[in-house]
Amino acid sequence: MNSQKIIENLEVFDIAEEGKGVARDGDLVVFIEKAIPGDVVNAQVYKKKKKFAEAKIETLISPSADRVNPFCEHFGVCGGCKWQHMDYAAQLKYKHKSVVDALQRLAGLEVGHAEAILPSAVSQYYRNKLEYTFSNKRWLTNEDVANGEEMEMDALGFHVPLRFDKILEINHCYLQAEPSNQIRNSINKFAKDKQLSYYDLRAHTGVLRNLVIRTSSTGELMVIVIFAYPEEGDVELLMDFVAQTFPEITSLLYIINQKKNDTFADQDIIAYRGPEYIYEEMEGLKFRIGPKSFYQTNSVQAYELYKITREFAGLTGKELVYDLYTGTGTIANFIAKSAKKVIGVEYVPTAIEDAKVNSAINNITNTSFFAGDMKDVLSNDFINAHGKPDVIITDPPRAGMHPNVVEKLMELEAQRIVYVSCNAATQARDLIRLKEKYDVVRIKPVDMFPHTQHVENVVLLNLRS
Repeated sequence: MNSQKIIENLEVFDIAEEGKGVARDGDLVVFIEKAIPGDVVNAQVYKKKKKFAEAKIETLISPSADRVNPFCEHFGVCGGCKWQHMDYAAQLKYKHKSVVDALQRLAGLEVGHAEAILPSAVSQYYRNKLEYTFSNKRWLTNEDVANGEEMEMDALGFHVPLRFDKILEINHCYLQAEPSNQIRNSINKFAKDKQLSYYDLRAHTGVLRNLVIRTSSTGELMVIVIFAYPEEGDVELLMDFVAQTFPEITSLLYIINQKKNDTFADQDIIAYRGPEYIYEEMEGLKFRIGPKSFYQTNSVQAYELYKITREFAGLTGKELVYDLYTGTGTIANFIAKSAKKVIGVEYVPTAIEDAKVNSAINNITNTSFFAGDMKDVLSNDFINAHGKPDVIITDPPRAGMHPNVVEKLMELEAQRIVYVSCNAATQARDLIRLKEKYDVVRIKPVDMFPHTQHVENVVLLNLRS
């Protein structure tokens, strides 16, 4: 088969993690861009391997009943919100299916009792944090190329998938509530008017590098401008414009980052106006969010996730709880009033400092936090010093738990484990070992990120007697 062959009358029956529809042509699995289950298409193959091919829709013969019009002008070019051409109810169905399939196929679990997925109350403007990139290498859309005019090549927006050096200029993003779009567009226009140079991701030159906007449920607003190689007066020029144009910004910060990568965890933060933090609020608890802090990016749904976690933990006020991968201690502090004591462990030292601050500002006195590699921290000496947990809550990164951590959980034999995961496949891998001593008694998927393939899953494990 040549790479441009048209395969006719393909019926799309599933959707893959990358947001591509899945069809079959005999023994060949075909992944089709922007196709959804229920579509019947003629597909043009652009990449072919022995057992699978990648294709795009050449003709949409019969649209799925779940197909809807994408609401964003950037859909299909931008790498975000890849499922917005599918009805939200259908998105939930396939997210639930992905969790059930992973736990059943990879962990061999009986998952008929998996509970209904919890929808997100809002499916647009739900994120509390967005990161944009300035670049002098704007991605030209097909429409741009067709116009044939000389194009402005500076752009402020998101990386185009698989192109680290190309940035799609964003006009309106539906992920974060206003004034997010107003701030980004105003900064973009001002910078171009004043001829401030945009970063060159290959040559590592230019004044403007990144923009981070954080909003909170309390109405507070943080804006961070990251500069690379500013000349005298550049920083003051832009920051003064932002401060005067958007007086509602609670915390206006900037960073000079001249490293070869965009991460700024090791960079100095300079406060231009206001404090270096904003606050989130949940059930009367306040959580201080700094420029380097991790916080679940869907604030409203994070509250629902934490309530489910607390419910699964079944706390009576007498339990010693270990909260593994505690981050900034949000779950630990959220459940503290329901437990005797909560021990939080996290790899990132700055996150642990945030966790301690969050306990202090809420007058929570029954938490303790420790920084270090999980597999090293959970030693016998640590257990002897702090006690054997009655309940373990674990919320690891996408890679799941280190095998040594899983083995330590098997040794500890806590009565209950609540396993929160953003990756059902690695969760399933860890459950293969844990189910030797534990019964999986509850499974609850939670949609944190509408219009994407991502889904959280909460599993309750009870120790067999």
